Amino acid sequence: MRHPLPGGNVIDHLDFALEVGEDVANNIILDAVSKIIETFGVDPACIKKLVVCGNPIQLSLFQNSEIRDLAFAGKNMQRRLGVENVDRSARVFPASELFTDVLNLPNCEITVPPAIAHEIGADALAMMIETDFLNQKKVSIVTDYGTNAEMAIKTENRIITGSAAAGPAIEGQGISCGMIASPGAISDVNLEKRCMEKGTEKDCWRLTVLNEKMEGRPGALIDPVTGETVERGEIEAVGITGTGVIAVIALAMETGLMEQPPKLPNGRLILGNGIEITNEDIAEAGKAIGAIRAAQLTLLLEAGVPFDELENVYMSGASGTYVDCRKARKIGSCPDFSKKAVQFGNTSIALARKLLLNESSLEEVIALAGSIKADHLMMASSETFKNIYTCELSYWTEGMSMKLYKKFFKMYKYPPLPEPVENAMMEKKASKDIEETGNVPVEIVEDVGITIEVPVEGCIQCSRCNEECPENALVTIERNGSFFASCRTQDCLGTSCRRCVRACPIKAIDFKNIAIQNIGGLQKGSITGGVY
Repeated sequence: MRHPLPGGNVIDHLDFALEVGEDVANNIILDAVSKIIETFGVDPACIKKLVVCGNPIQLSLFQNSEIRDLAFAGKNMQRRLGVENVDRSARVFPASELFTDVLNLPNCEITVPPAIAHEIGADALAMMIETDFLNQKKVSIVTDYGTNAEMAIKTENRIITGSAAAGPAIEGQGISCGMIASPGAISDVNLEKRCMEKGTEKDCWRLTVLNEKMEGRPGALIDPVTGETVERGEIEAVGITGTGVIAVIALAMETGLMEQPPKLPNGRLILGNGIEITNEDIAEAGKAIGAIRAAQLTLLLEAGVPFDELENVYMSGASGTYVDCRKARKIGSCPDFSKKAVQFGNTSIALARKLLLNESSLEEVIALAGSIKADHLMMASSETFKNIYTCELSYWTEGMSMKLYKKFFKMYKYPPLPEPVENAMMEKKASKDIEETGNVPVEIVEDVGITIEVPVEGCIQCSRCNEECPENALVTIERNGSFFASCRTQDCLGTSCRRCVRACPIKAIDFKNIAIQNIGGLQKGSITGGVY
């Protein structure tokens, strides 16, 4: 499922909640949870326990608790605004405290795992616990690959955490033919030579497409330049995931089809069945890849360890599970100078599952969280991150060469990037991001969002806002002689996009008077000041 709130990352979700109202954001999230529960077709009265794991922003929005301490970086700013850090210890409480109107869960108890600190949440704790990260003596980095890319570095006696608001491209959103990991999605691409007529050999690409069980199966064999389908596959592709995009970029670099991002031959690569990757897609994905690489390098510099001392890299989350690690190292989303890389599944869900089934006790997790002494690095206030990310943006979106990138590194007085470790050890400990599903497959709940509407006075029906929306989230409708922009929240990229606002020639869309369609306990009505 996608996130029900507008936005491509947690910063967008936070912004939406601050501007529109946390009660609204909370109700949208609870409505989405209700839809997921309804999918199971069980009597809500039979549900005894619900475990929720996530980052501090998501858990705060779920619990409808204070979020301003997460929104404003720096103690001085918080002091000026009178905002205090919130205690985000573990909680066990009746579901009826939250689901008052949206869903009746009379016999259910909700468990929320602890945060390490107010800004280091349960998901960061999960990625440390569920991997081998905490057991390592040598320098190690763990990254939960997703729109917010939580990460941590461990030296012998110190842990530093951080996160990069990588955005939705890492999960296939914001890409012209992108989609989240689900049946029919291209999850990988590999080079396959094929003998053609007259004895000539041709470089073709074999697609890997997810089936109903979320397993990768052989897709079509295609010529990415002409779009010719050389051979049909077992499954027809309908879109491409973030890991598929990473594979395309890595293969385009390796084969010389893309000598310098973001320029592709004829401005696009064709993967068949109407699926294309464009220069714009490469730039969009590059922003996410660059944010992750910049944050990982910043953690290494902050920890004061030489780059070439990085021993282990641990990868978690759906993107960290399904991606080909060699390709991730090729493009830079996984450090290519580490000696070892290990892929795990969705560690946040893994921890929640253990707590749900009592395979781990909450007391044990609380004790472990209390024993971890971690510093948190805010990338938004780090000059090092800003400098490196500027280089990343120039490389991925403006065509700056890697040679010039390294010159800027030297100018900033950062140590040179090491050469890639050619024979790095790579291990995959999970074939799927959710390994334990019992006797049933994972089911994707497609519709978890709600519809918001804003009046667009003077609309000239040019449809530019509709056409500009990269996720087709927006439509203009007429009702009783008035025009409205109607937007599906789960598809909207929120603050990080707002292309519809910029595209309107008469500037009629400003999201200052949002009407929420009826959801659960939140009645349809207007909310003033809802700019997001």
